Amino acid sequence: MIYGTTVKASLCLTAALLTLGFPVTAQAAKESRASDVGIAGITQTLDLLYSTASEQVIGEVESLVLKSDEASSKQALTEIESPYANLGISIAENYVNIRKEPNTESEVVGKLYKGCATDILAREGEWVQIQSGNVKGYINAEFLAIGEEAESLIDDYATKYATINTETLFVREKPNTEATITTMVPLGETFMVLKENESWAKIMIDEDETGFVSKDYITIDVEFEYAVSIEEEQAKLAAEEAARQAEAERLTKLAAQQEAARQAEAASQSSGSEKETSSSESKSSNPGNSAVGQDIADYAVKFVGNPYVWGGTSLTGGADCSGFVQSIYAHFGYGITRTSRDQAASAGREVSLDSRQPGDLIFYRNSSGVVNHVAIYIGNNKVVHASNAREGIKISSYNYRTPYKIRRIV
Repeated sequence: MIYGTTVKASLCLTAALLTLGFPVTAQAAKESRASDVGIAGITQTLDLLYSTASEQVIGEVESLVLKSDEASSKQALTEIESPYANLGISIAENYVNIRKEPNTESEVVGKLYKGCATDILAREGEWVQIQSGNVKGYINAEFLAIGEEAESLIDDYATKYATINTETLFVREKPNTEATITTMVPLGETFMVLKENESWAKIMIDEDETGFVSKDYITIDVEFEYAVSIEEEQAKLAAEEAARQAEAERLTKLAAQQEAARQAEAASQSSGSEKETSSSESKSSNPGNSAVGQDIADYAVKFVGNPYVWGGTSLTGGADCSGFVQSIYAHFGYGITRTSRDQAASAGREVSLDSRQPGDLIFYRNSSGVVNHVAIYIGNNKVVHASNAREGIKISSYNYRTPYKIRRIV
């Protein structure tokens, strides 16, 4: 585009020279077009003028050249400093329909929710052709912030992520190399950036675990949410409904188990017989049941994307890390304690990190040595966990922060 600007300046200069009445400029302009370099044409034109024109006229021509070059430079600078010229961000109250053609009667192919971003492909009157995610179509321009207006909304709607690009990176309490190391994070793991300065970025590891990492060892990317196609939205709704049904089944099963336990206790008391227990600890004294552990892991990943809520135990409405674990295991008939600290102390039995298998609980602790997070191992060096309020229930590497211990329930 800078090259195109230069050619345009050359043609504008040619027009100006022709108005001064110098026929030689026509030949200079022709040679300029032949060489495809605007500046070369201008230079040759000036050489010819110096040999034929008066000093006053030469001064006027030089002034035109300088003004033309200045205008070209300003346009080129604007292009370089405005990488968001084709960025659009939805400012619709909730969402705006994306249509196949630029009219309100056309088929709806997707939705662009408020704050979601898109590339601007073309404009047709009041309509804008866009590409957002997997959706391509048209939106009325009134529902979009475009260019500089969109750029001003980036901090409101975009999220910055830091990807670790060294084998193991220290996370520190404060942004300096003398600060306490709170944990270590591995190569390739990605964390949300809360804030940054020239040398350090503060990242969110879990809801109550943050820290600083050196920007020398991370790559920061800016990410937006994008449009969803009608098919994608239907699939998402179906997944949410399946998760709701799974939660309802869990609660029904739990209620039935509690009622059965109450009746058994009443019968035991009336007969005077000793009550048999079925605690998670007694079950875990048997050798690990990897098949059940895999079932637990497979069930847990169904709730990925659901919200994190501190103190919550709902797999669909919101849970914190230990509430998530407790509810998953309750679905399979295992009663475990409520907090991650208590779970790390008494749930099941401790096993080595190297012997981990799906369904195991992996615990993490803060810089003070206190357990403050728990996740379910799902295999392939991954865990599923209720991480934080921004990202909810998600999948991470098992060593996305330094593991403390593992306990097996089944």
